[in-house]
Amino acid sequence: MTLPSAIDNLLRILDLEEIELNIFRGVSPQVGWQRVFGGLVVAQALVAAARTVAGRAPHSLHGYFLLAGDPSVPIVYEVDRIRDGASFTTRRCNAIQHGRPIFSLSASFQISEQGLDHAFAMPDVPAPEDLPNESKLIARFGGSFPEPMRRWFAQDRPIEIRPVDLAHYLGHKLPDPVHYLWVRAAGDLPDDPAVHRAVLAYLSDMTLLDTALVAHGRTIFDPQLQVASLDHALWFHRPFRADEWLLYAQDSPNSSGARGLTRGLIYARSGDLIASVAQEGLIRPRRTP
Repeated sequence: MTLPSAIDNLLRILDLEEIELNIFRGVSPQVGWQRVFGGLVVAQALVAAARTVAGRAPHSLHGYFLLAGDPSVPIVYEVDRIRDGASFTTRRCNAIQHGRPIFSLSASFQISEQGLDHAFAMPDVPAPEDLPNESKLIARFGGSFPEPMRRWFAQDRPIEIRPVDLAHYLGHKLPDPVHYLWVRAAGDLPDDPAVHRAVLAYLSDMTLLDTALVAHGRTIFDPQLQVASLDHALWFHRPFRADEWLLYAQDSPNSSGARGLTRGLIYARSGDLIASVAQEGLIRPRRTP
């Protein structure tokens, strides 16, 4: 019997169960994580909100992580239909576990319209075909990676990642907190644009907060640091496919007050800017018991 791939599991998990009007139920992959991956909650909340909107695509979402999610129990998503306007639709969605909200999302949907058009140019970086995949990374640099990082690169993931520069992962302190990587779904996706938006929402949380540590020569795998996402914002700009290579250009303009701010621009291979991301996260030294 052929086991389903990681991307097949992700698609199954993103297809939420509707248990009542405006109420949906989702689950987490049982892969041994101590808490639910933030990108999964963002993606499922977006799916839940989108299931209550017809004929309009999301253009932005803003969310706050309130509590660590428990991967051993389902997540209930309650959608509030705040407004249905002539051009825009607004939804609020709360993710609930054990009777308490763990994540709160606001999302805005818009009819298709034409307008002025401009965007930042895509950075000039090596193509993904010229970069090593995860297995080659482990074979070449695995001995220099800390064990948690080595396990992360080695595990079967629904998203394929190819970093442009490995200096950060090797513990080098870089003068500018900038990080480039190519990302795509690790398998073909259905043609439904809603699926591609959900997968992009999922991957938009990957590696982003780690960029705030580039200037300090540390990573989120550092056992002496407590790192957790606090909020997440995503804007969709242009059509795309999440199963084709996308360049995720990340930077971190500030870190202070035990918080790090990170931003990301996501480009298609054509050079089109398809989405923008912003996130702030908790970054503090672990307190000694």
